[in-house]
Amino acid sequence: MTVPPAVAIDRLSYSYPDGTPALHEVSLAIAPGERVALIGHNGAGKSTLLLHLNGLIPSPQVTVCGLAATKPNLAALRQKVGLVFQNPDDQLFCTSVEEDVAFGPRNLRLPAGEVAARVDASLEAVGLQPLRHRSAFHLSIGQKKRAAIATVLAMQPEVLVLDEPTSNLDHRGRRELSRLLETFTGTMIVATHDLEWAAALCPRMILLSEGQVIADGPSGAIMDQFTALL
Repeated sequence: MTVPPAVAIDRLSYSYPDGTPALHEVSLAIAPGERVALIGHNGAGKSTLLLHLNGLIPSPQVTVCGLAATKPNLAALRQKVGLVFQNPDDQLFCTSVEEDVAFGPRNLRLPAGEVAARVDASLEAVGLQPLRHRSAFHLSIGQKKRAAIATVLAMQPEVLVLDEPTSNLDHRGRRELSRLLETFTGTMIVATHDLEWAAALCPRMILLSEGQVIADGPSGAIMDQFTALL
């Protein structure tokens, strides 16, 4: 029996309201549990593509976990797809890390015990239990990134989507992030310029250029192809 893809995109095109083209005829499929890196120059369409995956930009051409990314499905879709923004300050706004992580589960109206269990598990996973009562604004950039990931993990997503997760991280921060992400067993899609880091984490790469998929395959081969274009 064929397993349906976790993510299926069929001839997706998108232009921003000012007319700027961002994506053109993008088609791809990502299997459940796959780890995939999206690479390409600035303006290639990586971030725009990610915004389609949880319906921040709705489109019937995008299906994730069996749900079309259209307005009637957005609430259900966002329980299945966790999006981690490039800037963690866009994701952290409560008075403490603990409150930030609890925010999503509470909005699902889960019982208090379930919310507490999810918060504990998520903070443990990212190594921030000792800092749970601290304001995110007093954390380092690496700690903020881990806190942002914890807010998503608390929703128990099937698909984890990350936009430039290693930006502004030093070598130690990148290594710690790799160890954390390697524990996630669902589908993972990472948009990044950090090719070596991505190749170590993701067996597959998709290369975008001017809003189009121009290469898709094993990370080593795609990374070499991209490097040759520089």
